[in-house]
Amino acid sequence: MKQTWRWFGPKDQVKIDDMMQAGVEGVVSALHDVPTGNVWTPAAIAQRQKTIATRTDGSPSGIAWDVVESLPVSEDIKKQQGEWRLHLENYRESMRNLAAAGINVICYNFMPVLDWTRTDLAYPLSHGGTAMRFDLIDFAAFDIHILRRSSAAENFPEDIVAQADARFADMSDSHKSALAENIVCGLPGAAESFSLDDVRAHLAEYDDISPEVLRGHLIDFLSEVTPEAERLGLRLCCHPDDPPFSLLGLPRIISTEEDYRTIMDAVDLNANGITLCSGSLGARADNDLPGMMNRLGSRVHFLHLRNVCRETAGTPCSFHEADHLGGETDMVALIKAVLLEERKRRDTGREDSSIPFRPDHGQDILDDLHKKAQPGYPAIGRLKGLAELRGIMTALEHESSGLLA
Repeated sequence: MKQTWRWFGPKDQVKIDDMMQAGVEGVVSALHDVPTGNVWTPAAIAQRQKTIATRTDGSPSGIAWDVVESLPVSEDIKKQQGEWRLHLENYRESMRNLAAAGINVICYNFMPVLDWTRTDLAYPLSHGGTAMRFDLIDFAAFDIHILRRSSAAENFPEDIVAQADARFADMSDSHKSALAENIVCGLPGAAESFSLDDVRAHLAEYDDISPEVLRGHLIDFLSEVTPEAERLGLRLCCHPDDPPFSLLGLPRIISTEEDYRTIMDAVDLNANGITLCSGSLGARADNDLPGMMNRLGSRVHFLHLRNVCRETAGTPCSFHEADHLGGETDMVALIKAVLLEERKRRDTGREDSSIPFRPDHGQDILDDLHKKAQPGYPAIGRLKGLAELRGIMTALEHESSGLLA
């Protein structure tokens, strides 16, 4: 398991030197300044590689850009509207440029409009730190009373609607504003430019796109780009929906093991793979993460390891981001399944026998509490998570003759 760290570029509060001190073996990054749908040029890719390879004092860092997260899929491609065919060709060109630069793992998602959704970005925890949280009642209050989506109340059970009504009635104006900002934060570019009217406009464009239609568009996308990825030696890995259930009336199509099987069977090439995110998938009680790794492991090209505590039963549910070794997912069992898959790959001579992973998200603790890092990406909280995951890996590897037999 290759230990990597997500880095948002030169503006990230975490610096290259910090990652070196954390002991990471590779970097997960993206060209966030390139508009979605445009080509990632060789020059821009090379500049990011050079930055990652260089310490603050100008000496070599010894680490490289190993995983792209993400080469984004445009809304035009997802809807098959506008310039979607041009964006497909640009996507293939970006893949060719990445392959030429020696970067061969590309994470992407196919979530419409929203990249991720939380109602609270700094939920207070009992130990004094904070975590990101999704509160179903707060979300329903936003959808019904703040966004005022026309069919919102119909998408929630009656008891949730009643609780949302009562919650909204007690909300201060500042609470309403913060809730809206937290939710809109999960839209690409939302921090600078998205208003509620913008959100409504984007949602309206999906009025006639059912889950079946969106799934067909994903399969079309994969049919267009995966053969080229296979030829180039790239591994594409689709990130699951976050959270893994429908929100705002939008279709969600990568939320379960069955969802993944459908797209893998439709485009049955090794390059068409999975980003197994234990936090996103773990928000559903019916997702068995160690079992998914055992059954789908040959196509898992990238891992996000984090944990959530589900606060309510059923799907959808309320949840918050837990310690990496807390929450609902048995992280020891999951990592054991990963190590078993890596052994299978080594035995069959696969070149990708070491699966890259990163400690996904982290709670804000210690000095993180006084900084304004990218939501979910504080330095110390992720370092704590990486240390815990590294401990499990080391213990299992030392006992491999017994535990992995």
